[in-house]
Amino acid sequence: MSGSHTRPALGALVFLGLGASLAMYFTFAAVQGDFGLFRRIQIEADAARLRAEKEMLEADLADLENRTMRLSDGYLDLDLLDERARTVLGLIRADEIVIR
Repeated sequence: MSGSHTRPALGALVFLGLGASLAMYFTFAAVQGDFGLFRRIQIEADAARLRAEKEMLEADLADLENRTMRLSDGYLDLDLLDERARTVLGLIRADEIVIR
């Protein structure tokens, strides 16, 4: 009989190396890839920021709709009209003094 030596087969080493390489690649892709964990965290942060911005814009829109309604023909708020005339046109009343 021939002497038995424990040398692994070359095919097993290639298979093991290939399997380890594929496992590292897929692990890297799952963490760093376009659809990985880091990208998901970034997308969730962007979504939260955009939701907050949307709420702020909706509040601004509600304020503008309220002001528009208060300046409409059907409902005229004289205080708001006075404020806008002062701001936009630079008007003052006759009994006021302007200090610069």
